[in-house]
Amino acid sequence: MRLSTPNGLARAAVRFKPASFAGTFLALMMSALIVSTCGILLETGLRATVPPERYAKTPVVVAADQYEYIVTGSGEDREKEAVPLPDTARVDAGLVAKAAEAPGAATAVPDFTFPVRTADEGAGAGARELTVPGGVLTAHGWGSHTFTGTALTTGSAPREGEVVLDAGTARAARAAVGDVVVLQTAAGRQGFRVAGVARAGSEDTARNTGAAGALVWFADTQAPTLAGHPGKADAIAVLAERGTDADALAGSVKKALAGSGAQVHTGDDRGTAEDPGLGHAKEALFGIGGSFGGIAAVVAVLTAAGTVALSVSQRAREFALLRAVGATPRQVRRAVASEALLVAPLAGIIGCLPGIGLAHWWFGQLQDRGAVPQAVDPHVSAFPLLAAVGMGLLTALTAGWTAGRRPSRIKPGQALAEASVERLRPGLIRTVLGMGALVGGGFLTGLSAGSTGGDAAGAALGVVMLLMLAVALLGPLVARLCAGLFGLPLRGAGPAARLAAANSRANARRLASAITPIVLAMAFASTLVFMHTSETHAADEQLRAGIVADHVVTAPAGLPVDASARAARAPGVEAAVGLLNTQVLVPVGSGEFESLRGAATQGVTGSGAELAKVQDLDVREGSLHRLGKGRIAIDKTLADSADAGVGDRLPLHLPDGTKASPEIVAVYGRGLGLATVTMDRASLAGHVTSGFDSALLVRGGSKKSLTALGRVTDASGYATERNLDAELGAWTNITMAAVLGGFAAIAAVNTLVMTVLDRRRELGTLRLVGSTRRQVLTMLGWEGLLVSTAGTALGSAIAAATLIPMMRGMTGEGPYVPPLVYGSFAAAVGGLALLAVTLPARAALRRRS
Repeated sequence: MRLSTPNGLARAAVRFKPASFAGTFLALMMSALIVSTCGILLETGLRATVPPERYAKTPVVVAADQYEYIVTGSGEDREKEAVPLPDTARVDAGLVAKAAEAPGAATAVPDFTFPVRTADEGAGAGARELTVPGGVLTAHGWGSHTFTGTALTTGSAPREGEVVLDAGTARAARAAVGDVVVLQTAAGRQGFRVAGVARAGSEDTARNTGAAGALVWFADTQAPTLAGHPGKADAIAVLAERGTDADALAGSVKKALAGSGAQVHTGDDRGTAEDPGLGHAKEALFGIGGSFGGIAAVVAVLTAAGTVALSVSQRAREFALLRAVGATPRQVRRAVASEALLVAPLAGIIGCLPGIGLAHWWFGQLQDRGAVPQAVDPHVSAFPLLAAVGMGLLTALTAGWTAGRRPSRIKPGQALAEASVERLRPGLIRTVLGMGALVGGGFLTGLSAGSTGGDAAGAALGVVMLLMLAVALLGPLVARLCAGLFGLPLRGAGPAARLAAANSRANARRLASAITPIVLAMAFASTLVFMHTSETHAADEQLRAGIVADHVVTAPAGLPVDASARAARAPGVEAAVGLLNTQVLVPVGSGEFESLRGAATQGVTGSGAELAKVQDLDVREGSLHRLGKGRIAIDKTLADSADAGVGDRLPLHLPDGTKASPEIVAVYGRGLGLATVTMDRASLAGHVTSGFDSALLVRGGSKKSLTALGRVTDASGYATERNLDAELGAWTNITMAAVLGGFAAIAAVNTLVMTVLDRRRELGTLRLVGSTRRQVLTMLGWEGLLVSTAGTALGSAIAAATLIPMMRGMTGEGPYVPPLVYGSFAAAVGGLALLAVTLPARAALRRRS
C-alpha cells in the first residue's frame, strides 16, 4: 500500500484506527435511516393509488373532483394548491343519461353508497326487526348489481318503498319476501317492504362499511332521497358495448360530459373515485414525509456534519505532522475527502436497511389507525435510498472539507500549535451566518407572537429551525458562554468539579459538539410533545366549560334521525339539541399567503337560543339568537385569520365542496374545544355522507329516559371521549418526537463517547500526576452534567421561544407542560450523558491501569 497517496492515507487511517471512524460511521448511518424513512413515506404519498374493487368490472367511472383548489400568484409565480374535501363530492344524476348516450356506451348506472340504521325501538306491528351489530347497514342503489355481480336469490328488484336484503341479514332477521322492515335513513324512519333477497357480489362486499357485511338495496329513483342527496349520485358507472375498449369509451364520455365539471376515470384511477379518502391519506403522508422529513433532514445533516467535523478536528495533530513531513495542502484535503468516500457510502447503504423497516412500520401504524386506506401499499424505490446515501456523502465531504481547510492551509508549525491548544476565535463566515439565523429566529418569534391560528404555527416552525441552526453555527461561542455560566456553581464543588469547569472553558469546540445534538433533541421533542399537550389541555378546558347540558348522548354510528325530537318529548327535558360534526374549508390569508384551511364545524338542530341552554360558546361579539339558514357563528381565531367579523359574509366550501357565503352573526371564544364554525344543521344535511347526528345535548330530564337513544354521559365523560378521538394526532406527534429526538439523543451519546475516547492520553496524564480513578471519573461526571444541563436549558429555551407565541396565538393561553413529562426528558438527557461519559472512561482507565 502506498501511504504517500491520499487514497492510501485514507485507507490506512480507516484500517489501523477504526475507532476514530466508528462515531462518524454511526452518525452517517443514522442520518441515512432518517432521510430514507421520510423519503419512502413522501414517495408513497406522491404515488399512492387505491386499486378499484367495487368498480373492478366497470371500464369507465364518472365522479366529481374530490379536491378544491386555491390559486396564488400570477404569471411564472402562479401556483395552484389542491386541498382534499372533508366529505365526498357528488355528480348531478342528470349526467347519467348523457353518459349512456356516448358512443360505445352500453349503459350508464348511477351509484349510491350511504349508511342506514336499524330501528332502535319496536319495529311496529307486523314489521320485522333487523338485528345488525352496531345497528348500521350499507345501502346501495339496486342498479349497481349490473357491475358488482349481486344477484337475486328470491323475489324481484325493489321499487319505491321497497328494499332488497342480503341473504345473511334476511336470515338473521328471519325476513322473507313480503315482510316489512323498519329502517332509519336521512329521510327519516320508514317501513320498507322486502321485495327480494340477494347474494352480494364480491365487488359489493369489498369495502362495505356496514357492520358484519350487512347490505341493503333500494330503488335507484328513491336512493338519492334516502341518502339525503336528492338529484345527486356518488358516481356513474359506464359499461361498454362489446368490442369497445376503455380508452375509447372514456374519450367519448368526456366529450358527452364536456363542461359539466365531472371527471372520467379508467384503470387504477377508478380506485380514487371509489375511495375519496385517498386525498387525506396523501396529505398525511406528505405532511410526515415532506414537512417533517424536511425538518428531520436538516437535523440529520447538522448532527452528522458536527460529528464528521469533530472526527476531523480530533486528528488535527496528524494532519499537522503530515504537513511537517512534506504533504501538500491539496493532499491533506484529498485524504479527508477519500476518508469520506470510504465511510459515507457504506454507512448510508447500511442505514437505509433499517430505514425501510421503519418506514413500513410507520406506514402500517397509520393504516391501523385509519389515516391511510388498507388498499394502499408502501412504495419503495431507489430514489429515496440514493437521496439518503447521497445526502450523507455530501454532508461528510462538506463537513470534512470545512474542518480540514484550516489545518491544510496554515504553516506546519502553526498547525502543530493549534492542535495542542484550541483556537479561540471562531470562523468569520460561520459567525455571520449564525448571527443571521439568530436574528431571523428573533424576528419570527415576534411575528408568531402577533399572529393567530395557523399563521402562528407556521411562523413558529421557522423559529425552531432558525434558532437550532444558530446554535449549530455558533456552537463554540454558545459552549464557552455555557461553560462560564453553568461552570460557576462547579467552582465551589471540589477539585474535580473545578477541573471539569476549566476543561469545559478551555475546550469549547469539543463541548459544542456534545451540546448541539442534545439541544436538537430537547428542542424538537419538547416542541412536538408540548404543542400537543397544550392544544389538548386548552381544548379540554374549553369543552368542559362549554358543555352546560346535563346529559350528552352519543352513538358510534350516529344517532337516530329523530333523536332530538324524541329527547325533547321526554319528561323534564328543557332543551335537546343535536350536533352534526363535520368540517368546512375556509379561505384565510391574502395574496401569495392565501390558503384553504379545514375548520371543525357543528351543525345544530334547533335555534341559537336553544343551543345557548346546552352549550356556552363564550360569545364575544354578536348573538346566537340569529343563527339559522345563511347565518353562522365562528371562533375568534378564525375571524382573525379570515379578517372577518359580525355582519361580514364568510366565503367557504361545505363538506362536499359546495360554495356558500353565509353571514357571520356571532364571534365566540371556545372554538378549539367545541367547533370553529357553528351553523344550522339543515345547511349541512345535503352535503355530508352520513345524515345522523354525532351527539345530542340535553338539559333536564333523566339518564334513564335517554338510554334508548344511545350512550348517555355528562360533560366530563364526553370530554374524555373527545380526547380519545384525538389519539391519532397525539400518536403522530409523539412518534415524530421519538424518531427525531431519539436520533439526536443517539448522536449526542455518540459524540460524547468520541470525545472521551479521544481524551485517553489526557486521562492517562491525570493518573500519572496522582489523580485516582475515582477523581477522574468524578471530573468526567461533572462535565457530563454540565453538558446535559446546558443542552437541556438551551433546548428548553428554544422550545419556549417557539411554543409561547404559537400557543398564545392558537389558544390565547401559554403552553401546558406536564411536569412529569418534562422531568422525564431532562432525566433521560442527564442519564444518557453520564452513561456516555463514564462507561468509555472506565474502559479507557482500566486498560491504562
